Amino acid sequence: MAGITDAKFLTSVIPYGFDVVTLGGYSLDEKTIEASQKIIERGRKEFHFPKDEIIPHIESEVNSIKKDYPDVRVSANVRSTNPEPIIETSKIEKLDIIEINCHCRQDEIIAIGCGQEMLKRPDLSDYISQIVDAAKSEVSVKIRANVRGIDTLEIAQKIEDAGADYLHLDAMDPNVFDADWKLLEKVCNNTNIKVIGNNSIDSAEKIKTMYDCGVYGLSIARGVISGSLNFNISDF
Repeated sequence: MAGITDAKFLTSVIPYGFDVVTLGGYSLDEKTIEASQKIIERGRKEFHFPKDEIIPHIESEVNSIKKDYPDVRVSANVRSTNPEPIIETSKIEKLDIIEINCHCRQDEIIAIGCGQEMLKRPDLSDYISQIVDAAKSEVSVKIRANVRGIDTLEIAQKIEDAGADYLHLDAMDPNVFDADWKLLEKVCNNTNIKVIGNNSIDSAEKIKTMYDCGVYGLSIARGVISGSLNFNISDF
């Protein structure tokens, strides 16, 4: 949700029961920053900052949330073609979770082997392990389900084996306007990693369906664009 998940927006929806909020996604290295600039030039909003300004900006956003909601955990979704900038960002004092973006499907990001293209990297396990071993925060990996040529369960197991704390799974089904509930349940039943389910959550009924799949937690993006919900997350 480029241009949406900043501190100002997140603090407006926390009162609806969220105990974790995610900033970003942010581009951290030269290649992803350049790709983000190209995305902006074709009219899409992106979180775009020069390389030497991005970490201080994220830290400022984290502190802004923590000032009003010290007990809410804050995550930052980030993109980088190499692990080092992600490790450095994880050192932000009050940042609770660093989330590796293996999810973005913008052409400019895919062209540099980042976003969902990361799922095809032969060294993905090592990439994640390097971050897990050196990070000062917990580590989440966000992926998109049903990427062509990728076995989602196999990737989920690889992420678990690499030591990540969370798997943030966008259970996208490209054939229907709904989540792939069967795949989500399959991943939950065949891994021990904490699965955060994502996609199509716009009602209390969908929340129940997602929890019935076995998720540890769930995330909502499009359902809160208006800054309000017709149900309270904490009721679940």
